[in-house]
Amino acid sequence: MTFPPGRAAVTVIVPGYDVEEYAADALDSLRAQTRQDWSAILVDDASTDATGRIFSDAAAADPRFRVVRHEQRLGLGAARNTGLDLVETPLLGFLDADDVFTPGALERLVGILDETGSDFALGAYVRLRPDADGVYTPGVVQPWVAAATDPERRATTIDEHPAASGNIVAWSKVSRLEFWRRTGLRFPVDKLYEDQVVAQRMYASARSFDVVPDVVVHWRERADGSSITQRKAAPAVLRDYLEGMTGGIRELESAGHHAAVQERVRLILAMDLPSLVRIGQEHPDDAYRGMLGAFTRDVWALGGAGVTLDDEPASLAATARLW
Repeated sequence: MTFPPGRAAVTVIVPGYDVEEYAADALDSLRAQTRQDWSAILVDDASTDATGRIFSDAAAADPRFRVVRHEQRLGLGAARNTGLDLVETPLLGFLDADDVFTPGALERLVGILDETGSDFALGAYVRLRPDADGVYTPGVVQPWVAAATDPERRATTIDEHPAASGNIVAWSKVSRLEFWRRTGLRFPVDKLYEDQVVAQRMYASARSFDVVPDVVVHWRERADGSSITQRKAAPAVLRDYLEGMTGGIRELESAGHHAAVQERVRLILAMDLPSLVRIGQEHPDDAYRGMLGAFTRDVWALGGAGVTLDDEPASLAATARLW
């Protein structure tokens, strides 16, 4: 059954660039939702493959889909902003066109917001990884994801639940349009890892938010290694990654959410930094190590006091500070 756009409760913004191999799965995951009163804005960011045709075919077959095309590539942040400007429903969410929603994602997130009146709700997610034959299989909920979303919390705040700051992805959340309009939230343009600052600004600005332990998204790790998160050895990618994490922490700090700052710093030093340091130890570009060292010193100054780490992350953090 389809619903006219005017009756939709939530709009899902689906940006895509050259994702013909995955886009159909993303759109199928919307069609398979147990809650069907949604609309979707499909933003084709000047794709050079069949992504645009897949989006157009979906819109021709189902009036809940609307397609917008960029004539030149503007990037993920700009594509999401294009969708934001067109949302007319009370609620909105995001789904990257190479990921998939679980069937009950919208029912769970929209449902709890209906009950609590919070500004947004977030759920858990898992990696979708390929095996040797290229078959994608979902993994398990990682500890930092569980810490952010389990157990269920209703109408909480970042001061009451600072571990939520570890959930920094746009596509794990459904929000009120009024919240975005009231706070002036927008995604950075021409930056990778654009979720980082926006997520922390959401936590810092929210009157309340909800968390649910349900897995709402399968996050694809592409077999060809082309995802942004799989290219952290590139200095330009690293620069945006580090700026995003630092910018997110500063959002929390400037709003006075000190427990969340410490929680975010602890997680970055324990989870993000070790893999980057290992890359840096063998990287041919000294500038890579220089960026890591400056970042680690900055982050440690922002919230390192009182942070306790296991031996290996502590040793790697010390190494990075020396660079």
